[in-house]
Amino acid sequence: MQAKSSFGLSEQGITTSADVQWNLLTAPLVEEALRNGEGKLAKEGPLVVATGKHTGRSAKDKFIVRDATTEETIGWGDVNIGMTPEHFAALKADFYAALGEKKKLYVADLYGGSQPEHRVNVRVINELAWHNLFIRTLLVRPEASELAGFTPEYTIIDLPSFKADPARHGGRAGSDTIIAVNFTEKLILIGGTAYAGEMKKSVFSILNYLLPPKGIMPMHCSANIGPNGDTAVFFGLSGTGKTTLSADASRTLIGDDEHGWSDTAVFNFEGGCYAKMINLSAEAEPEIFATSKRFGTVLENVVMDPETRELDFNDNSLAENSRGSYPLDFIPNTSEKNLGPVPKNIIFLTADAYGVLPPISRLSPDQAMYHFLSGYTARVAGTEIGVTEPTATFSTCFGAPFMPRPPSVYGNLLKERIAKGGVKCWLVNTGWTGGKATDPGIKRMPIKVTRALLNAALDGSLNDVEFRIDPNFGFEVPVAVAGIDSNLLDPRAAWQGDKAGYDETAAKLVRQFVENFAQFENDVDASVREVMTVAA
Repeated sequence: MQAKSSFGLSEQGITTSADVQWNLLTAPLVEEALRNGEGKLAKEGPLVVATGKHTGRSAKDKFIVRDATTEETIGWGDVNIGMTPEHFAALKADFYAALGEKKKLYVADLYGGSQPEHRVNVRVINELAWHNLFIRTLLVRPEASELAGFTPEYTIIDLPSFKADPARHGGRAGSDTIIAVNFTEKLILIGGTAYAGEMKKSVFSILNYLLPPKGIMPMHCSANIGPNGDTAVFFGLSGTGKTTLSADASRTLIGDDEHGWSDTAVFNFEGGCYAKMINLSAEAEPEIFATSKRFGTVLENVVMDPETRELDFNDNSLAENSRGSYPLDFIPNTSEKNLGPVPKNIIFLTADAYGVLPPISRLSPDQAMYHFLSGYTARVAGTEIGVTEPTATFSTCFGAPFMPRPPSVYGNLLKERIAKGGVKCWLVNTGWTGGKATDPGIKRMPIKVTRALLNAALDGSLNDVEFRIDPNFGFEVPVAVAGIDSNLLDPRAAWQGDKAGYDETAAKLVRQFVENFAQFENDVDASVREVMTVAA
């Protein structure tokens, strides 16, 4: 039986003759997806789908309507790109017309946010059943008794078949893909892409806009709780280990990607996880690997044998960014209410492909704000002909594409909360050691080493070891930790080859940090501006 809200589509100005499926559960949505030919079941039961040409977010096709509501509240620039209200009105009219022509639609009424007083009611309208299953998995699912009276605050309409007209709709020239956010009308329109992650990131953007004025820190992070009730949050860009490191059997998982930090709790924005699947193995990531064998998991762009239905996580022929979405409770030992106490430790994760950063460093509050605003990681070279060097990537607040307000809003909130709670801050490098990622024989930091150092930081034992001051960045680095090769703790000592090569590479990375941070100098205290000056 469908749980239909009394606040229907007609109340939103949407007229359609489509067969509208309301708030279907997992099994019916899987059946719908299979019936529609949207995907296939793998051997152990997950639904396997392909997203076509878009295997990741279309960042250059995302726009925010620039009007009286947003003119002074959005950090406009290369990330937050403006759209005129007139262009949005044309886009909305065409989206609504497209809805009217659909034969079947799927509607899910959901919550963004697990702390009731800070959540937002979100309605998602899809033309694909698997998209509706995805967003129902990723957001917080209301109780059945709450659905009849559900009234949406924000609505997302996702139509992959819709082709935007840049001239009519104000999108990017030459592109028929569009993601348009209207904070005044509380409406988000997604067209021309089947990548499901656009929906979840749209909800993240909504909360990142709504929460700061309430004094709540929105975070692109994973979070878990230790046996003594100590919450840790893990900031990091894609590929740095946010999902992997938070899924620790010895700690209770709050969530893997998006959270809020209120006066009383760290709360998950979501009710599910969205993990990278490329090169997934039972040995390295047992908790996540187990989800790939569950009915209810959706696997995007994972290669499957058409006959045996066996999965090959090492095959990137469909996408390097293959993904799996699954309910939070598919991971053992998860928080019942998707929230926990305010944090005692903050970990900034980076995958340094230059081989410069130590595996773990302790940060002062000023250094923490500096690295939070910097949002550094590095991409491995080799994806383009002629590219032989790693590429530094700086994503403000470890999530620039989803942060509508100016960066200083989030940075100051974080600094205030760190000071108020006496939170310890750490920078953890999950990238390469011994040289650049492109050098022969150089490997990533062993995950066992990362976990051991993290455990020592979180249980407090790392505070008792001797630290040295890193000459390049000025943060504190442990000299020796029981069970860890001391050479790994000192990247220069681990460097394979002429040490002058390390010094030159480190100096280059420092310059990149300084050049990137110049954009924030007028928005931060002198003590933060001087972090790298002091280091130099």
